[in-house]
Amino acid sequence: MTLIPFPTHSHHHYSNFNFNFYSYISRYHLFPPVNHLCPTTPSHHHPLPHNKPSRGAHMASGPTTPRQQQQQQQRKDKLLIIMGATGAGKSRLSLDLATRFPFFEIVNSDKMQLYAGLDITTNKLPIPDRLGVPHHLLGEFDPRHGDFTPGQFRAVAGQAISSITNRRKVPMLVGGSNSFIHALLVDRFEPGSNVFEPGFNASVSSELRYNCCFLWVDVSLAVLTEYLCKRVDEMLDSGMLDELAEFCDPDRQDEDESTTSQTALRKAIGVPEFTRYFKRYPPQGRGGEGDDRERRKAYEEAVREIKDNTCQLAKRQIEKILRLKGGGWDLQRLDATEAFRAVVATTSSDEDDGKRWSEIWERQVVKPSVKVVKQFLEE
Repeated sequence: MTLIPFPTHSHHHYSNFNFNFYSYISRYHLFPPVNHLCPTTPSHHHPLPHNKPSRGAHMASGPTTPRQQQQQQQRKDKLLIIMGATGAGKSRLSLDLATRFPFFEIVNSDKMQLYAGLDITTNKLPIPDRLGVPHHLLGEFDPRHGDFTPGQFRAVAGQAISSITNRRKVPMLVGGSNSFIHALLVDRFEPGSNVFEPGFNASVSSELRYNCCFLWVDVSLAVLTEYLCKRVDEMLDSGMLDELAEFCDPDRQDEDESTTSQTALRKAIGVPEFTRYFKRYPPQGRGGEGDDRERRKAYEEAVREIKDNTCQLAKRQIEKILRLKGGGWDLQRLDATEAFRAVVATTSSDEDDGKRWSEIWERQVVKPSVKVVKQFLEE
């Protein structure tokens, strides 16, 4: 049994969910007036956008009354945001909701998943597992063109959201790069500023560009750490090592060494750790010294570093989420700890274990989420 705790489910699972899309949006006036941002044109591996100030920002015009604030909020585009640390089940919940509310389209907010390549290493959801739900900004940008900045993400994600709402659908932002989420959502964004940087004195703004509903999938760090370590093993079993060997193969590098060496994907967890390993033990058996015992020891050290770095990433992400919550962002916390505890205890041969965590996930995460989302859409 694959350890990944949130395997693909089928549309048939939700066949009894009675939902009429058009009557729903008509009854509840789901969409505000169409804005005037240009929709995006679908393409693959596009270059990074120029870092220009967002047109969505505006100067303050004086204090507003609570009624005016409510009216302004209602005029903004609705946006559902699913947040959480790496591995916390954000993708699973996004599909659980998108198959229940079929007008959602997903916008990726995971930095490494923006880039094309290393699909296993960066945990991109395979196309068959997306259940026909449209996904945007997932593997669409060439990593050789440099790092995405928060300002650039604000521009491209803003266009994707505008395109979705212009087609009378609802965008769902899903991912763990909280600096990108902050840059996209705040009404006034200052490029170059980092509210998550230690010693940064300015407070997090609670004035947002969109009418937002936040779902925060949270798992206790001790349980999540145990799960993440096992997930790394699952990724390696699924072909991560071969993927990294091909990525690090010097024979496949472009002629422009300076461009290749600066590819943004080289910062993805797994790449630096195995780059050091492959320098000593090149892929495809070319060169390299040492016996099998030394090679195995070096391999295990690389895997251990990947697990440690993944767990440290989760810890940093949780700290950033708490910073946003402390800044006034209304995050609806969903405790998935018990479901993950059941996943970690699941054995490959016990189908009852698999049913148990799935039932816990449904009861403690999905059902509360559906209730929150339904209320948000009806507002």
